[in-house]
Amino acid sequence: MSNGSRLRPLQASLVFLFALVVLAPGIGKTPPTDRDEARFIQATKQMVETGDYVDIRFQDESRYKKPAGIYWLQSASVIFLGGGEDASIWAYRIVSTLAMALAGVGVLWIGGFMFGPAAGLVAAVMFIGMFGVAFEGRLAKTDSVLLLLSILAQGFLARIYLARRSDVLPAAHWSWMFWVAQGLAILIKGPITPLLSGLTVATIVVFDRGNARRWLADLKPLHGALLACLIVTPWLVLITWKSGGAFWQEALGRDLIGKVAGGRESHGAPPGYYLLTYSLFVWPFGFLALVGGTNALRRMRTDARLLFCVAWYLPFFIVFELIPTKLPHYMLPAYPAILLMGAWYLTLGEQPRDAPLLWQRVLHGLGAFGTGLVAVGLAVVAVGLPIYLQAGFRWQGLAAAILILLAGWVALSNTFDLTPMRRILAATLAASIAYCALFASVLPGLDRLWLNRQIAQRFVEEKPCETSLLGSLSFHEPSLVFLIGTDRVQNLRPHDVAEFFEENGACGVVAVSDKDAATVFSSVPGGRDGLASGAPIVGVNYSKGRELQIRLYRMKP
Repeated sequence: MSNGSRLRPLQASLVFLFALVVLAPGIGKTPPTDRDEARFIQATKQMVETGDYVDIRFQDESRYKKPAGIYWLQSASVIFLGGGEDASIWAYRIVSTLAMALAGVGVLWIGGFMFGPAAGLVAAVMFIGMFGVAFEGRLAKTDSVLLLLSILAQGFLARIYLARRSDVLPAAHWSWMFWVAQGLAILIKGPITPLLSGLTVATIVVFDRGNARRWLADLKPLHGALLACLIVTPWLVLITWKSGGAFWQEALGRDLIGKVAGGRESHGAPPGYYLLTYSLFVWPFGFLALVGGTNALRRMRTDARLLFCVAWYLPFFIVFELIPTKLPHYMLPAYPAILLMGAWYLTLGEQPRDAPLLWQRVLHGLGAFGTGLVAVGLAVVAVGLPIYLQAGFRWQGLAAAILILLAGWVALSNTFDLTPMRRILAATLAASIAYCALFASVLPGLDRLWLNRQIAQRFVEEKPCETSLLGSLSFHEPSLVFLIGTDRVQNLRPHDVAEFFEENGACGVVAVSDKDAATVFSSVPGGRDGLASGAPIVGVNYSKGRELQIRLYRMKP
């Protein structure tokens, strides 16, 4: 192991603060996104409202796809920061932001004890500048916390393995910390981190069979697995009792097994999906990380550090390419490994570099093309999306586009003859300022993108009674429930509208698209003449990829 095995407090603090400066802007400016984030925060909101921190519900329906860990963290944040059920969206998102900043420190730590302080810092700065980190670190979901725990688990696993390879006795607490991270990760998102670590261990055993017995014994698998079970079991017992076993049926039967067996929730994709999304999520460092990864493949049999990184990344990538259900963020727990390999290669200094083979040159060319293509695509979106959504030209979008192109150029080119650290820092600063402009200024101002916010604001303005309910016929997105209130929104079908108005009288309000209006008029006594409405609300339902024009209707006095 490197002499940089100790985490330097000042360096760690600076990395953490830098990550917060990069990730925090904009976390309270955009409304909840559909659909996953909105479901998570609404279920958390209901925990705070009811005081029931065992059961997980979205309105009256159970939500048993994931364990309760993320809801507990978000609930604690909402309670600590104040506001209760009326807390702002940022009180939920700050959990992900802090977790992602700590994950950056985790990458610094692992890179330091593996390849030295310089490599650790390069890897951490690359991590902070990644598009996937900037995106997921601003959403109130499981993935940022899961990534942090995965990094911790893999870090302690690496320390145990590399210590034994150096004939050093591992510290006793490393194995316990590994298993604590596994137990906590299960409470966040089930078996993902155990799968990641299990694949890493299995791959190392295959390629380094001679040392397997010693370092696997240091993991204390029996006692450690028991510790992980002790962390998870109390909640599992409570939710099993409270749900009557429905949690297992939903979480394992429908969610986990359903995703493995076939594409769930319209997210099916063939193998090759993560090859395509890699350049976006690791941008602007996909090319540099890929160069490191391909060189690590050639040296992994002679360097235990590189073997560990390859074992961390490659098997997880292969397994998730084979699973039918795919989303870009599913690969997040593996991306720190390829960043570490990139940082190792960038900081080799005067050490000899192998001449690239044909397969490497092909992959490097594809990586460079992907990085450039994503840079151009993001720049076009930064300028073109406001224009497309009829919000007009935004100079912030133009500034973001210029910085995005600069970040891509610096990451791909040696034009400035910068040291690795300065090159990575320059690309990260350019990309990060662009992210801040997009998430804190451009996206929040695109009203047509946020139909949920428009409907909620209009409902407050036009509702005839303080106790009015909104029946939503044409926009069934969960974010609307969070914005208006748990018991204030009902999703309706066309034949439900007449009954809704009969039950709520003059206080009822129904959101109807112009496309569905004729059906509603034919079902309501008095037809169109019996209803009053305001100006249309126009926007894009990005979850379904279609434009809607919605009006809020209420009965005339």
